[in-house]
Amino acid sequence: MALSDTLRSWARRIKRDGVTLWFACKNPGIPLLPKLLCMFVVAYALSPIDLVPDFIPVLGYVDDVLLLPGLIWLAVCLIPNSVLVASRAQADAWLEEKRKKPTSRWGVALVLLVWLAIAYGAWLTLR
Repeated sequence: MALSDTLRSWARRIKRDGVTLWFACKNPGIPLLPKLLCMFVVAYALSPIDLVPDFIPVLGYVDDVLLLPGLIWLAVCLIPNSVLVASRAQADAWLEEKRKKPTSRWGVALVLLVWLAIAYGAWLTLR
């Protein structure tokens, strides 16, 4: 298997697992800590805007290449296997039907809040 095929397959799994976490958040069988982590990861992963904009050289892609896959992997590891299997089946069905990932308004709010907190911190430091 060529490197490009491996990367393409990995990217599809990351996309599917982001949607899997979206369904897992709604499952009552998931413990509180993994549920909170899933909610955070889903809000960020499905947000139409990035915490670090992609036009910033190198740093713009760090969240897409390292941070997000790492958070998704951690959340998937913490979910009970029965919930994970059911959520993956729902995610596969969703992606097959819709052909796109859902978006998160909570993710936009999360990113904007982080940006505002950074701006406020910078303002306090520089005044």
